[in-house]
Amino acid sequence: MHIKEVIAALEAWAPPVLQEEYDNSGLQVGDPALEVGSALVCLDCTEAVVDEAVAKGCGLIIAHHPVIFRGLNSLTGRNDVERTLLKAIRSNVAIYAIHTNLDNVLEGVNGEIAARLGLSGLRVLDPKPGQLRKLSVFVPNDHADALRSALFDAGAGKVGLYDECSFNVEGQGTFRGGEGTKAFIGEKGKRHTEPETRIEVIYHAPLESAIMVAMRATHPYEEVAYDLVPLTNAHQGIGSGAVGELPEAMDEASFLARVKGVFGAPMVRHTALRGRPVKRVAVCGGSGAFLIGKALAAGADAYISGDVKYHEFFQAEGRMVIADIGHFESERFTMDLIQRRLAGIFPTFAVRLTDTVTNPIHVS
Repeated sequence: MHIKEVIAALEAWAPPVLQEEYDNSGLQVGDPALEVGSALVCLDCTEAVVDEAVAKGCGLIIAHHPVIFRGLNSLTGRNDVERTLLKAIRSNVAIYAIHTNLDNVLEGVNGEIAARLGLSGLRVLDPKPGQLRKLSVFVPNDHADALRSALFDAGAGKVGLYDECSFNVEGQGTFRGGEGTKAFIGEKGKRHTEPETRIEVIYHAPLESAIMVAMRATHPYEEVAYDLVPLTNAHQGIGSGAVGELPEAMDEASFLARVKGVFGAPMVRHTALRGRPVKRVAVCGGSGAFLIGKALAAGADAYISGDVKYHEFFQAEGRMVIADIGHFESERFTMDLIQRRLAGIFPTFAVRLTDTVTNPIHVS
């Protein structure tokens, strides 16, 4: 398997354009054209993880957290990051990071947390703006079905849980071919009127290039008439955090005990229990204090995340329970998520989970 094939599968799932500005997801070490026999999945790429990859014959490490997060001025082995990178380079092991772009897709990190808790009716807690666009294209009536199918196959026309969504209006298109044109229909130098269909579809912005290729390859005209319009509609599948409903309401103490058990948390730091049932739950893997206000606005009874600071707990104001289960614990199943995704796409490619525990926090 070529590294670039694995990367293409990961980036079709979580496009790099969705990562936050501060992030550094992507291929950090290695040649994308190289072949590898297997991959090792981890949360954090450390020297020990590179050693494990070498021992298991894995030529690619897929990490959630980037090992290169900020710019490097030198590579001398003076700290853990540089030693990890040098070891990977010397061992010919590639490193790929899939971080906040995987956080920002609903079927990513937060979707996995929600699934482990059994939440349903899931939606993004804080939708990312500017993710939707609309294509309007004009095509001869006889070619409308073929063009619609091509656009759908390229990923256009998805609205929530529905796909192949479009709006279609028939009308009359006019054009006149000039010198050098090779018109599909009509006579050069004379105005032609053609019965045409206007097809409108909504699509996710990162898919635009593929959709344009599909449109031009299928459309019969040499000059395609179309409009691209950015939308302010929120994409409910793209953004930070997630919120959903438990199958049955639980008392707060029982809910926290369940969360602790599901995620293997040695302890849970939480706000005072209110003596009210928990039904609606908001989640954010990793450092999620920035979404406390959004969780409150969504009417969450509980908010599960990590890295919550002392003063940030006060933001609950007695209206919901904030539960900090730990950064590592909240994201531990991300490894399973990545392995499961790749196994579904490449069933004969070995994707292994690390045996190295990289959590730097120990509780005594």
